Amino acid sequence: MPYGELYDIVYRMVSYQPSLSSAFHALSDATRRAVLSRLTRGPATVKELAEPFDMGLPAFLKHVRVLEESGLIATEKNGRVRTCQIQTKRLSDAEAWLSEQRAYWQASADRLAAYVETRMNKTREE
Repeated sequence: MPYGELYDIVYRMVSYQPSLSSAFHALSDATRRAVLSRLTRGPATVKELAEPFDMGLPAFLKHVRVLEESGLIATEKNGRVRTCQIQTKRLSDAEAWLSEQRAYWQASADRLAAYVETRMNKTREE
């Protein structure tokens, strides 16, 4: 692999927005993914979001905090009720980064397949 291509690969992997790291960290947990899935149907209170999970409210609030710090959700407190709402910008950023990576690696796989096919055809001709 030429040095230029290797540099491009490394550059693409490290030049993404640092905020994506916190989004991917937040998405790495099944509980937080379930919360995001629920929030796609509309805003919900922390109490409503915590209901399906077998954990105490303080533990659940840690998940909410991770999601909020990552920018995946926003919360608003009215009196004693905290309502959560999904923030699509950070999800869009993560999807855009993944799409870019997918396109790059798909193109690399396509080039490899073409190379292997060319080599196999040359071998058959000999």
